[in-house]
Amino acid sequence: MFTGIVAAVGKISSVQPLPGGHEAGVRLDIDAGALALGDVALGDSIAINGACMTVVEKSAASFCVDVSRASLNCTVGLDTMMEVNLEKALTLAERLGGHLVSGHVDGLGLVRKFDPVGESWELMIEAPQQLAKYLAFKGSIVVNGVSLTVNRVEDLGLGAANGCLCSINLIPHTIASTTLKNLRAGDRVNLEIDLIARYVERMLALSASGQ
Repeated sequence: MFTGIVAAVGKISSVQPLPGGHEAGVRLDIDAGALALGDVALGDSIAINGACMTVVEKSAASFCVDVSRASLNCTVGLDTMMEVNLEKALTLAERLGGHLVSGHVDGLGLVRKFDPVGESWELMIEAPQQLAKYLAFKGSIVVNGVSLTVNRVEDLGLGAANGCLCSINLIPHTIASTTLKNLRAGDRVNLEIDLIARYVERMLALSASGQ
């Protein structure tokens, strides 16, 4: 589990295909930046742009993860040498500064707008239909591993049939300490919906079916 509070910005320094041909994944070598790795062991989990990955190699300043083809197919930014948001797995002794995050990407969003508004920035993301019902005013969403609050939701069809637009306000600290500052209109982003919303939807569905 994670909190969505980015601990450091790292960089994918190399992308190497794994054995197995086109259906195989890749091994990423990641420069950890300011992320302390002294307490990280092989097999530990680190969220990379919101996707939970397992450490398979490490040094004092970098670590490697293997990303399956299945993970590559449902995420963005894990097969390119670029800056990434990093967070180590949550321990029970830490403050939950964001919200409970699983590190399992639920889908991809499309950046429609990213503009300065006063001292902050407005990030507007188009979420796909299968995720739209989980997004609500003042609810939580994870964008590329960053826990954020939804300020406004606009459905793009009757009952969010065509997805929705969600508007998010980014304060200067978030801009300075994450990779979200690099976003541009037209970019794809990794999205994870709120865990509580997922369970509420399941319970309501069962209740409606009489179970």
